[in-house]
Amino acid sequence: MNKEKIACDVKRWAKIIRNDPQGDLYPNFLFFMTFYPEFRNLCYYRMGKFGGFFNVFCRQMDTLFLATPEIGPGLFIQHGFSTIVAAKSIGANCWINQQVTIGYSNETDCPTLEDNVTVCAGAKVIGKATVGENSKIGANAVVVKDVPPNVTVVGIPARIVRRDGIRRDEPL
Repeated sequence: MNKEKIACDVKRWAKIIRNDPQGDLYPNFLFFMTFYPEFRNLCYYRMGKFGGFFNVFCRQMDTLFLATPEIGPGLFIQHGFSTIVAAKSIGANCWINQQVTIGYSNETDCPTLEDNVTVCAGAKVIGKATVGENSKIGANAVVVKDVPPNVTVVGIPARIVRRDGIRRDEPL
């Protein structure tokens, strides 16, 4: 079981949801387990085989699928409705919105998300793409190529519209 990662998740969720910069562990943990099915899915995922036991008391969200071998601490899933996360790995402090698909293009090729990546509603990250740290994937964007660090990408196919805070218009 990943107690340290769950504690980091609680602190991150507390900062975002409850505006609690200290992230007091125990009251927030019970609050999130009770009222946030996205947090429950993540917590049960981190608990591994022990998560199924707690599912009897607090049900998982049926439309949120986590199938990633390595998820860093502090993952925040804002709305887990119709969301599939099947990446090679996800870094620390990432943010994923609803109706996102992060997944395989064939049996072996799946994406990697580095630290502090935000994936907005409806975005698709498919295949052997690496999304660099501090990058943002805009709503409904389709990413099939590597995304450099510190950029914002939008569109179908995705293109860079912001690099290091400066507006751009570059292909990936």
